[in-house]
Amino acid sequence: MTLPAVPDTFHWTREPWGAALRCRPLEAIAPHLFTTRQLSAYAKATAGQASAGLTSAAWDALGQTLGVTAGRVWRVRQVHGNKIIVARGDAPDERAEADALVSTDSSVALAVLAADCVPLLMADARTGAVAAVHSGWRGTAARAGVTALETMRREFGTRPEDVVAAIGPAIGPCCYEVGTELVDAFAAAGHERYLIDRWFVAPPPRRGEPRTRRTQLRLDVPGSNRDQLILAGVPEECIHVAGLCTAMHLDVLTSYRVEQERATRLAGAISARAAG
Repeated sequence: MTLPAVPDTFHWTREPWGAALRCRPLEAIAPHLFTTRQLSAYAKATAGQASAGLTSAAWDALGQTLGVTAGRVWRVRQVHGNKIIVARGDAPDERAEADALVSTDSSVALAVLAADCVPLLMADARTGAVAAVHSGWRGTAARAGVTALETMRREFGTRPEDVVAAIGPAIGPCCYEVGTELVDAFAAAGHERYLIDRWFVAPPPRRGEPRTRRTQLRLDVPGSNRDQLILAGVPEECIHVAGLCTAMHLDVLTSYRVEQERATRLAGAISARAAG
């Protein structure tokens, strides 16, 4: 498997279960990673099953990579919204519905799953608080990333200017064709028109096509999340975008839009760095 090129702020690593993507600036603050489809292959190989889901053994292997013990990778039932769970003490009920977790507990890792949606990881360089966010178009319209940031501020005293964020592989505007009803949904959520015009793009007609032909809208979900964090006060230079479209790299990543029910899942996971 040939791993695609990534920006200088990211790099690939080889783990016992497969390739992982890390963000260099975020790595200096908090252990984290974005997985590839090799983690699902590891899950199938170790469990001898054909399920696309990740097994407990796969989660434990991921957690070991981040320095946490078995059973300490926490996740929730994602519902494409902006509810945040603050992870303290006991593990949250995996049936609990939410799309982000925040914590300062270095003994656990927080994880979200995606197969086109944005996996967003954040860490506070000052307090050590971390967040893992799942943000598809609905979560983006509902400002899931900003809501997680606000929860970090309320619960742990995080200041936006101290945050480093990494946006992992997600479907890009090159491939994410959408209808006008999504424009209406973003407008109804209160997003400014100039932002909507930036996030929803219509490519020019191909050579030979009549100029009057209507072109399909495309949504930039990673760019939308980046812009929302900037508006919330996170320095632009502290937000890093992997720039890998899940639909364009199916040998390494996975895309529900392309693969439908055959799609596996990618994980974004992060842990607070232990004190000292």
